[in-house]
Amino acid sequence: MAVTVRRPGRNLRRPSVGSPGWSKEKGGRRFEGWLVTSFTALVLIIFLMPMGYMAVTSLKSEQQLANLTGPILPMSPAIFEYEGRALDMMTVPMPDGSEMELAMLQPGRQVSQFIDPVNPEAGPIQWEGNWRVLTPAYELDPQWQNFPRAWDNMKFPLLLRNTLVIAGLGTLGAVGSSILVGYGLSRFNVPFAKTIMVVLIATIILPGFATLVPKYAVFFRIGWVGTFLPLIVPHFFANAFNVFLLRQYFLTIPKELDEAAIIDGAGPFRTLWSVILPQMKAAIVAVSLFHFYFAWNDFFEPMIYLSSRADLQPISVGLRTFNTLYDSQPNLIQSGSLLALIIPVAVFLFAQRVFLQGIDLSGVQK
Repeated sequence: MAVTVRRPGRNLRRPSVGSPGWSKEKGGRRFEGWLVTSFTALVLIIFLMPMGYMAVTSLKSEQQLANLTGPILPMSPAIFEYEGRALDMMTVPMPDGSEMELAMLQPGRQVSQFIDPVNPEAGPIQWEGNWRVLTPAYELDPQWQNFPRAWDNMKFPLLLRNTLVIAGLGTLGAVGSSILVGYGLSRFNVPFAKTIMVVLIATIILPGFATLVPKYAVFFRIGWVGTFLPLIVPHFFANAFNVFLLRQYFLTIPKELDEAAIIDGAGPFRTLWSVILPQMKAAIVAVSLFHFYFAWNDFFEPMIYLSSRADLQPISVGLRTFNTLYDSQPNLIQSGSLLALIIPVAVFLFAQRVFLQGIDLSGVQK
C-alpha cells in the first residue's frame, strides 16, 4: 500500500509572476533600490563637485579662465584654416531651423560670408543677419602642459621625498608604539590601567597650540629645529586616539588565544606577533591611514620647525608657497593641488579592501 507523506510547508506557495502580490512586492523593492541608489549618487556628486571643478580648472589656460561666458569645460574657440587664414567658427542658424558650425570668412552688417569646413571647395556661403549675435563654436582644448609646469615650479620630487619621509616614518612610529601600549593595557594587569586610559583620553581635548611654545623651546634647546626630528620622533611615543582605538580592538579578541599560545611556549611578544596582530589587520590599516593622512596634510608644525629649511619642507608647506607665488594663475594652483592628491588617493585605493574589513569587529577569523 502506497503511503503519501506531506512535508510541513510543502503546500506554501510564493506569489507567481504576474500575480497582484508578486507585482506589488517586486515593485516596492525596485522603488526602494532606485531611491537608495539615487540618493547615494546625489550625495556622491555633491561631494565630488569641488574635485571636479579643480580638475577642470587645472586643464584651462589663462585665456579660457578669463572668458567668463565660455563653457565650463576646458574649451577654446574653434578655428578653421582656410587659404592661410585662421577663421573663427560660429554656430549659424539656417533657414530650415537647423544650426551649422561655419567659419566666418567676411563679416558684414546685413550679409556675411561663411565657409563650410566640411566642404570648403563649395566656396563662400551667404548668410543674412547680424553676425554679432552669433554664438562662437568651441572645441575641447585641455592644457596638459599645466602639470609639467607645476611639477617643475614646485620642485615636486623634492617635496614628495620630504613628505614621504615625514609621513612614512611618523606612521611607523605611531602605529608601532600604539600597538605596544594598547596591547599592554588590554592584556596585562597594569596598575592603574583605567586611570592611565582616562589621562590618555583627556589629552585628546588638549589643543596643540597650548603645548606649541614649550615644545618649540625644548626642540630648540636640543638643536632639532630645522630638521625632521620634531615631526617624526614625538610620534614614536604613541598617540591617545590610536591607543584607545587599538585597545578597544584588542579587547574584542578572546584571551583564550593568548592562553593557547602560552601553552605552546610562546612569550608575550611572540603571542602579539603571531596570534594577535594577524587578527588586527583591519584596525592596524585604519590607524595607519588616519596617521598617514594627518602627517601628509599637516601644515602648521612643518611651517614652524622648517621655516628656514626650504629643502626639507613637505608638500603642504611647499604648496602654500607655490600658491602665494602664482596666486594670479589658478590653473597652475589647481594642477599643483591635484599632484599633491595623487599619493593619498592611491594609498587609499590600495588599502581600501583591508580598511573596509574593519566593519567586522569580531576580531576572530573563522
